[in-house]
Amino acid sequence: MATYFATVARGLEALAATELKNLGAQQVEPGFCGVAFEGDRALLYRVNLWSRLAFRVLLKLAEFPCCDADDLYSGIQAIDWRPYLPPETTFAVDATGKNRRLNHTHFTALQVKNAVVDQQRQHWGDRSTIDTQHPEVRLNVHLQADTCTVSLDSSGSSLHRRGYRPAVGAAPLKESLAAALVSLTGWSGDVPLLDPLCGSGTLPLEASLMALNMAPGLFREEFGFHTWPDFDGELWDQLYQEAEASRQLELGTWVGGCDRDPAVIHQARINAQRCDLAEQMNFWAEDLADLEAPADSGYLLCNPPYGERLGADEDLGAFYKLLGDVLKQRFKGWTAFVLSGNKALSQHIGLKSAQRVAVYNGSLPCQWLKYELY
Repeated sequence: MATYFATVARGLEALAATELKNLGAQQVEPGFCGVAFEGDRALLYRVNLWSRLAFRVLLKLAEFPCCDADDLYSGIQAIDWRPYLPPETTFAVDATGKNRRLNHTHFTALQVKNAVVDQQRQHWGDRSTIDTQHPEVRLNVHLQADTCTVSLDSSGSSLHRRGYRPAVGAAPLKESLAAALVSLTGWSGDVPLLDPLCGSGTLPLEASLMALNMAPGLFREEFGFHTWPDFDGELWDQLYQEAEASRQLELGTWVGGCDRDPAVIHQARINAQRCDLAEQMNFWAEDLADLEAPADSGYLLCNPPYGERLGADEDLGAFYKLLGDVLKQRFKGWTAFVLSGNKALSQHIGLKSAQRVAVYNGSLPCQWLKYELY
């Protein structure tokens, strides 16, 4: 059994802990911006393939007391790097966190690199090349108070980059946050789902992938562990084929989105195509003011602009009032969810929320507001 740590967006730790348990993780412990857990190699591969919420999955190698540069160097040297980093393997170091004496991440990363290559030279008389862009092994070093945690990053690029979305709108919602928001609604894929401000389609797309039991990792070309010296290709192929086999082919209900900008609707359609969902999803250009409900009941999810991003100079108060009016007048029988990063603006909706969940969109504190429309 190995010890892992999945990094997630702030506020999603409890949701991610549940997801990891469902994937078979043991000893699951939510922390700050992540979840620690234990499992075998198959679990590591499975979490990378299936997690909708994690950014990265780190394999923990060591933890040691670390107050200064000397402690850091000797702590890194004490790890036997031979199984992970033969000299023909390229690597990079990501350093996060700091303490009183090690308060510059670039210096920390340099010190770690020096300790590793010095050990390589002692063993092999040769050393790895550094490749910051596409390393075969990515080390993660995290300082918290006087403790250093050293891990291998099994994911490569962040897992929220599914690979289906080359086309993103001007203010995209991360796929992982979109998946979390859909999870929080309790939508189970059996009633219609609409995003009336869909941008490049992330909310309806993530909802559809969940409803079809499609592993988000199926769209990615590669993961960090693919280039590890101990990569088990057979095990990976088996897990990948199981994921392919478990996806359902037909959405059981209507799912779609609209936006007033035809250019972003074009992007949404390209993204749907890349998920093999072009035939099943409905994306069209329409102004919010003209929108009619596509069914008698369903779930409406949206992420309207809140001044931090698009249209800060437009009259957003009037836009939120319009959103509230459309919900009240045309979506009776529906349940609506609105992501609000601005409390004053959300009051213009003019509806009383039945529930509010605190989430973060990047570093911005937001509320996921639920409205029951009678």
